Order: sequence, then C-alpha cells, then structure tokens
Amino acid sequence: MGLTKKTTILFPEDLYNHLKKVARSRRKSVGDLIRSACEKEYGLVSTDESMAAVESLGNLNLPAPSMEQMKAEIIAEKLMPDHI
Repeated sequence: MGLTKKTTILFPEDLYNHLKKVARSRRKSVGDLIRSACEKEYGLVSTDESMAAVESLGNLNLPAPSMEQMKAEIIAEKLMPDHI
C-alpha cells in the first residue's frame, strides 16, 4: 500500500506513550499501529481478505436446518413473536 495522504493527530501524552510502548513491542512504528487500528475499526479490507473470510466460514461445516425449516421458523416468529 502506497502512503499518499498525511494527517496530524494530537494525543494526550499518556496515550501516546502507551502507543509507543505497544508499537515497540510489536516492532512497528506508531504510524503503522494507528493505520492498522483504523483498518480494523472502519473495515478497510481487500476483496481477497473478505473472500477468504467467507470461504473460511463456509468450511466450518456447522449444522443448519433445511431452507424450508428456516422459512417456517421465520414465518412463525413473525406471526407469534416472543414477548419478554
């Protein structure tokens, strides 16, 4: 990823010191740490990463009811929702 935009962020001293320690322990720069956190928080992932996640979920082989049973459950819930 080419870095093409610049911003200035002001941090409280204690937070910045904490970020420096975390970055040092991960052998990254503070900038790398912040970019990574922003990508995770705001969902910037590549299509390849998204497709890999979908494929991984599909490979879990979890039990699931038939499509007919799921539709029946949805309709039943709409007709008679649980009241708490």
